[in-house]
Amino acid sequence: MAIGYYAGFMFTGLVEEVGSVIAVSAGNDGTELKIAAPRIAKKMQRGDSVTVNGCCLTVSSRRGNMLHFHLLAETIACTNLGNLQHGDSVNLERALGANERLGGHFVQGHVDCVSRVVAFRKTGADFRLEIELPSDVSRYVAPKGSIAVNGISLTVA
Repeated sequence: MAIGYYAGFMFTGLVEEVGSVIAVSAGNDGTELKIAAPRIAKKMQRGDSVTVNGCCLTVSSRRGNMLHFHLLAETIACTNLGNLQHGDSVNLERALGANERLGGHFVQGHVDCVSRVVAFRKTGADFRLEIELPSDVSRYVAPKGSIAVNGISLTVA
Protein backbone atom coordinates (compact mmCIF):
# COMPACT_ATOMS: atom_id res chain seq x y z
CA MET A 1 0.00 0.00 0.00
CA ALA A 2 1.39 3.39 -0.97
CA ILE A 3 1.96 6.06 1.65
CA GLY A 4 -1.03 8.38 1.79
CA TYR A 5 -3.33 5.88 0.08
CA TYR A 6 -6.78 5.67 1.58
CA ALA A 7 -9.14 2.90 0.61
CA GLY A 8 -12.50 4.64 0.86
CA PHE A 9 -14.60 1.65 1.79
CA MET A 10 -18.27 2.46 1.60
CA PHE A 11 -21.34 0.66 2.82
CA THR A 12 -25.07 1.22 2.28
CA GLY A 13 -26.53 0.68 5.73
CA LEU A 14 -28.58 -2.24 4.39
CA VAL A 15 -27.89 -5.29 6.54
CA GLU A 16 -26.84 -8.30 4.45
CA GLU A 17 -26.90 -10.81 7.25
CA VAL A 18 -27.56 -11.01 10.96
CA GLY A 19 -24.56 -12.92 12.27
CA SER A 20 -24.12 -14.66 15.60
CA VAL A 21 -21.26 -13.94 17.99
CA ILE A 22 -19.40 -17.17 18.71
CA ALA A 23 -16.61 -15.81 20.92
CA VAL A 24 -15.16 -12.60 22.31
CA SER A 25 -11.80 -12.95 24.01
CA ALA A 26 -9.71 -10.09 25.38
CA GLY A 27 -5.94 -10.35 25.32
CA ASN A 28 -2.90 -8.14 25.86
CA ASP A 29 -2.80 -7.01 22.22
CA GLY A 30 -6.55 -6.49 21.72
CA THR A 31 -9.77 -8.41 21.54
CA GLU A 32 -10.58 -11.29 19.21
CA LEU A 33 -14.13 -11.42 17.87
CA LYS A 34 -15.51 -14.50 16.09
CA ILE A 35 -18.82 -14.31 14.25
CA ALA A 36 -20.78 -17.03 12.45
CA ALA A 37 -21.99 -15.62 9.14
CA PRO A 38 -23.15 -18.49 6.90
CA ARG A 39 -24.31 -16.30 3.99
CA ILE A 40 -21.50 -13.77 3.61
CA ALA A 41 -18.47 -15.57 5.08
CA LYS A 42 -17.95 -17.72 1.98
CA LYS A 43 -17.62 -14.49 -0.06
CA MET A 44 -15.03 -12.98 2.32
CA GLN A 45 -11.29 -13.39 2.69
CA ARG A 46 -8.54 -12.06 4.94
CA GLY A 47 -8.21 -8.29 4.52
CA ASP A 48 -11.79 -7.67 3.38
CA SER A 49 -13.86 -4.99 5.07
CA VAL A 50 -17.21 -5.66 6.69
CA THR A 51 -19.33 -3.61 9.06
CA VAL A 52 -20.26 -5.24 12.34
CA ASN A 53 -23.10 -3.23 13.91
CA GLY A 54 -22.02 -0.38 11.63
CA CYS A 55 -18.33 -0.38 12.57
CA CYS A 56 -15.95 -1.09 9.69
CA LEU A 57 -13.68 -4.01 10.60
CA THR A 58 -11.07 -5.96 8.67
CA VAL A 59 -11.38 -9.73 8.44
CA SER A 60 -8.26 -11.17 10.09
CA SER A 61 -9.15 -14.71 9.01
CA ARG A 62 -12.02 -16.86 7.80
CA ARG A 63 -12.65 -20.49 8.67
CA GLY A 64 -15.71 -21.97 7.01
CA ASN A 65 -18.68 -19.78 7.89
CA MET A 66 -16.73 -18.07 10.69
CA LEU A 67 -15.26 -14.56 10.38
CA HIS A 68 -12.49 -13.51 12.77
CA PHE A 69 -11.67 -9.91 13.67
CA HIS A 70 -8.99 -8.28 15.82
CA LEU A 71 -10.31 -5.28 17.77
CA LEU A 72 -7.98 -2.63 19.16
CA ALA A 73 -8.64 -0.65 22.35
CA GLU A 74 -9.89 2.37 20.34
CA THR A 75 -12.56 0.25 18.65
CA ILE A 76 -13.70 -1.13 22.00
CA ALA A 77 -13.81 2.38 23.50
CA CYS A 78 -15.78 3.98 20.63
CA THR A 79 -18.32 1.26 19.83
CA ASN A 80 -20.69 -1.22 21.44
CA LEU A 81 -18.58 -4.15 20.24
CA GLY A 82 -16.85 -4.55 23.60
CA ASN A 83 -20.20 -5.45 25.17
CA LEU A 84 -20.86 -8.36 22.84
CA GLN A 85 -21.25 -11.85 24.28
CA HIS A 86 -21.58 -15.37 22.89
CA GLY A 87 -24.93 -15.76 21.15
CA ASP A 88 -25.53 -12.04 20.51
CA SER A 89 -26.83 -11.06 17.08
CA VAL A 90 -24.87 -8.53 15.01
CA ASN A 91 -25.70 -6.69 11.79
CA LEU A 92 -23.24 -7.46 8.98
CA GLU A 93 -22.61 -5.81 5.61
CA ARG A 94 -19.79 -6.28 3.11
CA ALA A 95 -18.13 -3.23 1.53
CA LEU A 96 -19.95 -1.86 -1.49
CA GLY A 97 -18.56 -2.94 -4.86
CA ALA A 98 -18.03 -0.35 -7.61
CA ASN A 99 -20.73 -1.84 -9.85
CA GLU A 100 -23.40 -2.43 -7.20
CA ARG A 101 -26.63 -0.54 -6.65
CA LEU A 102 -26.85 1.85 -3.74
CA GLY A 103 -30.10 1.22 -1.90
CA GLY A 104 -29.50 2.92 1.44
CA HIS A 105 -27.11 5.81 1.85
CA PHE A 106 -23.34 6.12 1.94
CA VAL A 107 -22.02 4.82 5.25
CA GLN A 108 -18.29 4.84 5.99
CA GLY A 109 -18.30 2.53 8.98
CA HIS A 110 -16.70 5.13 11.25
CA VAL A 111 -18.58 5.31 14.55
CA ASP A 112 -19.24 8.81 15.92
CA CYS A 113 -20.72 7.81 19.27
CA VAL A 114 -22.47 5.18 21.34
CA SER A 115 -26.02 6.27 22.08
CA ARG A 116 -28.98 5.27 24.18
CA VAL A 117 -32.43 4.29 22.88
CA VAL A 118 -35.00 6.47 24.65
CA ALA A 119 -38.13 5.10 22.96
CA PHE A 120 -39.18 2.56 20.35
CA ARG A 121 -42.80 2.50 19.26
CA LYS A 122 -45.02 1.48 16.36
CA THR A 123 -47.22 4.19 14.83
CA GLY A 124 -49.51 2.69 12.18
CA ALA A 125 -47.27 0.92 9.70
CA ASP A 126 -44.22 2.91 10.83
CA PHE A 127 -41.72 2.35 13.59
CA ARG A 128 -40.26 5.29 15.52
CA LEU A 129 -36.91 5.06 17.25
CA GLU A 130 -35.87 7.89 19.54
CA ILE A 131 -32.17 8.07 20.31
CA GLU A 132 -30.32 10.25 22.78
CA LEU A 133 -27.23 11.72 21.08
CA PRO A 134 -24.40 13.73 22.62
CA SER A 135 -24.68 17.42 21.67
CA ASP A 136 -21.33 17.37 19.87
CA VAL A 137 -22.83 14.79 17.49
CA SER A 138 -26.50 15.85 17.32
CA ARG A 139 -25.68 19.24 15.81
CA TYR A 140 -24.50 17.42 12.67
CA VAL A 141 -27.72 15.43 12.24
CA ALA A 142 -30.00 17.10 9.69
CA PRO A 143 -33.81 16.87 9.79
CA LYS A 144 -34.86 14.33 7.14
CA GLY A 145 -31.18 13.43 6.81
CA SER A 146 -29.59 10.01 6.92
CA ILE A 147 -28.14 8.32 9.96
CA ALA A 148 -26.92 4.78 10.62
CA VAL A 149 -27.74 3.04 13.89
CA ASN A 150 -25.97 -0.29 14.49
CA GLY A 151 -25.25 -0.35 10.77
CA ILE A 152 -28.86 0.20 9.71
CA SER A 153 -29.59 3.09 7.34
CA LEU A 154 -32.37 5.28 8.79
CA THR A 155 -33.99 8.60 7.89
CA VAL A 156 -34.33 11.24 10.60
CA ALA A 157 -38.00 12.15 11.15
